[in-house]
Amino acid sequence: MAMHDGHRIRMKREFLARPDSFPNHKLLELLLFYANPRGDTNPTAHLLMERFGSLAGVLDALPEDLMKVPGVGEHAVALLKAVKETGGRYLTARTDTEETVNATADAYRILRPYFFGARTERVYLLCMDGKGKSLGVRQIAEGSVNAAEVTTRGVVEAALSLNATQVILGHNHVSGLAFPSPEDKATTRYLTGVLSSVGVTLADHMIFVDDDMVSLRDSGFQFQE
Repeated sequence: MAMHDGHRIRMKREFLARPDSFPNHKLLELLLFYANPRGDTNPTAHLLMERFGSLAGVLDALPEDLMKVPGVGEHAVALLKAVKETGGRYLTARTDTEETVNATADAYRILRPYFFGARTERVYLLCMDGKGKSLGVRQIAEGSVNAAEVTTRGVVEAALSLNATQVILGHNHVSGLAFPSPEDKATTRYLTGVLSSVGVTLADHMIFVDDDMVSLRDSGFQFQE
């Protein structure tokens, strides 16, 4: 048995017995077992947590920054990025596209997974029928760290492709502030008119950040001047 085999077996059993109580640094150590099959991954896990401040910080870090940490190579970077991507897809897969949107909280539950761990601005359209039943979510745009270009054609095509009669626009601010910008407000009013011309109602525009969301509708914003 190799030097670290006994420790690894114990950690795996501990994790399987109590996954919810497993500390973040030990979870990282466990993950790194599969990128470094022989070495001691505990020091690397601690270095990652110290360098990036949290488990989320590690998973969000750029590949080139991760590889500056001693003990982190291409295999470890690929593994960490795969874990993050899997988490986002898991949340999306758990979203019930047959859900009826009766309140802002319902739309939040559907749209939130699409912004999981996003480092750039993304724009999505939640499409619904006249009774508020979710028909699906379509990505409209993905942009730079500061902005994403929303095209009129993309929004209209997404809505009509699902035969939607009402839609909710959702996008994220990577700045960490969910307050609507003047551009957000102008885009909302413009799309309200464009969608209305094809028989679709823009029911809300929701702005997401990591731990917050602002609904323009709930904030009292007037979609039409």
